[in-house]
Amino acid sequence: MDNREFFEAVRLLGKEKNISEAALLEGIQKAIVTAVKRDYDNRDIVFCEINAEDSSIRVFVRKNVVSEVLDPVEDMTVEQAQRFKKNAVPGDIVEIELETREVSRIAAEKGKHILRQAIREAEHGQIKEEFQSKNQEIVTAKVSKIDPLTLDAFVEIGKITERLPRNEQLPNDNFTEGDLIKIFIADIKDGVKGPKAIISRTHPGLVRRLLESEVPEIFDGTVEIKSVSREAGSRSKIAVYSADENVDPVGACIGQRGARINKIVDLLGGEKIDIIRYSENPAEYVAAALAPADVVSVTVENEEEHSCKVIVPNSQLSLAIGNKGQNARLAAKLTGWRIDINPENEEEVINFDE
Repeated sequence: MDNREFFEAVRLLGKEKNISEAALLEGIQKAIVTAVKRDYDNRDIVFCEINAEDSSIRVFVRKNVVSEVLDPVEDMTVEQAQRFKKNAVPGDIVEIELETREVSRIAAEKGKHILRQAIREAEHGQIKEEFQSKNQEIVTAKVSKIDPLTLDAFVEIGKITERLPRNEQLPNDNFTEGDLIKIFIADIKDGVKGPKAIISRTHPGLVRRLLESEVPEIFDGTVEIKSVSREAGSRSKIAVYSADENVDPVGACIGQRGARINKIVDLLGGEKIDIIRYSENPAEYVAAALAPADVVSVTVENEEEHSCKVIVPNSQLSLAIGNKGQNARLAAKLTGWRIDINPENEEEVINFDE
């Protein structure tokens, strides 16, 4: 097979496997290097250049020119080097191109392995590229299987299947095979069998992206999400801000008659969402974060340690704290401040840390 036939075969294979020609050539390139390296003690001195434009394939070894050879795999004498580079001197690096028949011999011996590895590399590369474009984004996935013991869900994302652990699902999630669900891709990692997406429905990023998709003012940058704190399935707090004095960032997120925020609440199975106005003033920010409770005053006690004292009406104490401390805990996470909640009569002091 001449080079033109090789590149035509690659083009057809790429079309058959639905892999880009560039990705497939890159995989073949890596596979050839891996195969040839075995004849050179697996050292990183083997290189392969494949150029589809001029149908050229070049495989070569780089060696160090030395006065005295200490490592025959990586070193060569000046005399040896000058066969490939006329004016070679100690310290130079020479490239020794392998003969076509030598590369062909290796390819013939390991042809199937090289091709399989190339296809695998190309597929992994394509999947990783696709995942990277969706990293930190919401995607729709199809539930293909539920583990009856762990209740982990296996979901299809494009060509691959990923595990959605039970602890990354909402408490009221009850999936069945065939369900289409919204998931958040929290990270992309290289696994033994290729790229792996870390997926979640409890990540704060899911709420952030849902809000961005429902509120045009966030999408176009008029309103900015400053912070998100979340206890998935129960409650989230989101701090928003707008530099435009004519725009109410909280109202924009809630929507007319709550239409925008209610749609997100429905998508999250009834999870409550508090939208609060962000402020550079710590006292104002903390007071807003404790909504729906009313706050009498906020006193910054230690700015470096981000600690403050909050006074609330006695009748608002339980609301400020929330069920099992949730409201105060989420406010602390949202603002990054340690909040000491005190009733007006100061008979009781409740401390909450970020």
